[in-house]
Amino acid sequence: MALEIERKFLIDIDKLPILANGYDIKQGYIQTKDKTAVRVRVKGDEAFLTIKGESVGATRLEYEYAIPVVDANEMLDMLCGKPIIDKTRYLLKHKNHLWEIDIFHKENEGLIVAEVELESEDESVELPEWIVKEVTEDARYYNSNLLEHPYSQWG
Repeated sequence: MALEIERKFLIDIDKLPILANGYDIKQGYIQTKDKTAVRVRVKGDEAFLTIKGESVGATRLEYEYAIPVVDANEMLDMLCGKPIIDKTRYLLKHKNHLWEIDIFHKENEGLIVAEVELESEDESVELPEWIVKEVTEDARYYNSNLLEHPYSQWG
């Protein structure tokens, strides 16, 4: 069984070290009738179809498959709800963990989050100084929810 165990945080960008070698990500979601998320993602010259189950704490089922970029772009255009999530991702090593820093664009401009994947829910993580607040269980920050309720519309 494929499990994703991930914690998500808001960050203070002014405390981050200089970010380098970011890559652009475009992703969309194919509508489902339950809490399953079907994501299409183009990351540079690679593309993936990902199926995620409902989150329980920081854990959920996740299955990811490489697909042709041409197919992914067509799915983003024809099958995914709009708007599409547009962000730049940076990888940053801190202590024993690799952090993904996502800087969102367009409808979610101004949102910056950090995610760290874990081996288990109770794994200890030393938080960097640039962490402000944990939002792992706050559904507003799920990428799939940012489509219907973009960060720019939060009041």
